[in-house]
Amino acid sequence: MFTYSTKGTCSRQILFDVDENNKIHNTRFIGGCGGNLQGIAKLVEGKDIDEIEVLLKGIRCRNNTSCPDQLSKAIGEYKAAKAGVENQ
Repeated sequence: MFTYSTKGTCSRQILFDVDENNKIHNTRFIGGCGGNLQGIAKLVEGKDIDEIEVLLKGIRCRNNTSCPDQLSKAIGEYKAAKAGVENQ
């Protein structure tokens, strides 16, 4: 499970798994607006992470970011970490 610490949002962390087909699973937000974040988690379940990253990038709420935008950033960080491991 990948864990990302959010910046500038009510949620504090985002956790998710990515399978061998680049699909996201088990997305959980820690903190934040429970109903909205459960909805986002259900909507992204089983979707390609590249698609989600592009779709959610730049959505703004407060502090010039949002929980969906932070999920996009989390996916970017996941991909960078994965690429770093693969290049070792």
